[in-house]
Amino acid sequence: STDPLHTLVYTHGHVDHVGGSGAFVADNDTRGNRRPAVVGHEAVEPRFARYRDTNGYNLAINDRQFGGGRPRRSGSSTGGLADVMPDQEARHFLPADVAEPTVTFATTTSFRSGDLEVELHHAKGETDDHAWAWIPSRKAICSGDLMVWVFPNAGNPQKVQRYPREWAASLREMVALGPELLLPAHGLPIAGADRIATVLTTVADTLDDLVDRVVEAMNSGATLDEIVHSVTVDDELLALPYLRPTYDEPEFVVRNIWRLYGGWWGGAPAELKPAPQAAVAREVALLAGGPAPLVTRAKELADAGELRLACHLADLAADAAGPDPEVHAARRDIYTMRRRAESSLMAKGVFGSAAAASDRWATGDGNTA
Repeated sequence: STDPLHTLVYTHGHVDHVGGSGAFVADNDTRGNRRPAVVGHEAVEPRFARYRDTNGYNLAINDRQFGGGRPRRSGSSTGGLADVMPDQEARHFLPADVAEPTVTFATTTSFRSGDLEVELHHAKGETDDHAWAWIPSRKAICSGDLMVWVFPNAGNPQKVQRYPREWAASLREMVALGPELLLPAHGLPIAGADRIATVLTTVADTLDDLVDRVVEAMNSGATLDEIVHSVTVDDELLALPYLRPTYDEPEFVVRNIWRLYGGWWGGAPAELKPAPQAAVAREVALLAGGPAPLVTRAKELADAGELRLACHLADLAADAAGPDPEVHAARRDIYTMRRRAESSLMAKGVFGSAAAASDRWATGDGNTA
């Protein structure tokens, strides 16, 4: 269509939902049309400000999450943020031409474009600035990222706080309207009131159940470690096409629930004010007889399928040994196995980044940016 764009609606401020806005505004300008209104929740602008303040960090974690840790600058031998930290002056996480909201709201608002009325509702969920749209004349909902055909992104380990309880409540609000068409921001639409109700209610129930069980365990005095390894989601739920843990996963959501209700300390006393990781690694290696026995045992555990334990020992060996090519070759291989065994993109990205960092040391490229 060559019709002028009337209104842009931000369902939330994530870059994949706002990053192309500058092109739409420029197109209206080029055609001599009025600039479109840009509608978003009042928390969108503070999000943009935070993105600009943390530009380098956001570029780094997204390179790691989506790119497997492509090297941009040499860093620690075990692959911390420095291994993917970009030149902050060269790249912008939030595009420079992103359109700032011209209309903001706190809880609800509505607008008309021609004869089409659109109602917007604020909801905390994946973000604190989320909005979903109800279009009464079409009995349609635009859900943004509140429903996206994967397990809810309520636990991302590298991003700010998520809100699973409020997320579930927003899905129930949608069901109460009796929608007959659901238009998610990612993935296929869903038609039919019963189908929509089934999907949204199942997702809401799954989130509520996770919150209930984590909080119950917290109230009983359990530590974060105990909760992470005991609170899970049934496999039959994870097999549903709209709850597959291919992006985020329940274990990460459990950690985010703890952070929301319990803070950053996990309950282990030594972790409150820990010694540097490298110092701990050197002590463990000293007790084991050097890094080599740690590497040998890590390989044995990996071959036996005990990849969680294997990664701990591989990290201890690498931290104790420093830029040792043989140690890092083993660590690379173990993290490559770990990456292949994971289902979620987030886990694959972090473990792939660790493998890439060790590969640079194993092949002699660790000192090159």
